Amino acid sequence: MQNTKLLLTSLTLVGLLALAGCSFPGVYKIDIQQGNVVTQDMIDQLRPGMTRRQVRFIMGNPLLQDTFNTNRWDYLYSLQPGGGKRQQERMSVFFNDSDQLVSLSGDFMPGVSRDQEILGNSGDTTVNPASEGQAPAQSEQPQEKPAKPGSTEESIQREIDTIETTPVPTPAPLETSPQ
Repeated sequence: MQNTKLLLTSLTLVGLLALAGCSFPGVYKIDIQQGNVVTQDMIDQLRPGMTRRQVRFIMGNPLLQDTFNTNRWDYLYSLQPGGGKRQQERMSVFFNDSDQLVSLSGDFMPGVSRDQEILGNSGDTTVNPASEGQAPAQSEQPQEKPAKPGSTEESIQREIDTIETTPVPTPAPLETSPQ
């Protein structure tokens, strides 16, 4: 009787410890991705008048196709980092009756990247000719200190400076005439 009580108590204790281990803070939790990955580059390639086939080539198959409104495609993407807050992005693409792209709505806008939107930049990369030859003001970025001779940083910088860049070929634009 005494052994049975001791065995039952120890099994209960082991079971509770195993159950508590399921939510132990050191346990690795995987990232959960669902849906279509949509990037700003994809959105920037879309043009009004494109056919469904061309949009599918750029964006991939839509996650949702409305049965009652066949002129709307929805692309959804969600990411939940292990133990973190879920992030979700949505993009809707609309076509007219002749199967041509008419409009977009959602979390992405054509021509404005999320980084530019957050920073408040308009996306211009124009240079002010008046300030080209002038030294930067003190209120701008601080000057970097040069790497010490013989240091690892200096050898890495030397390797980076000797890299030759090769241009990436740009693909021809997609045909916009309906097929």
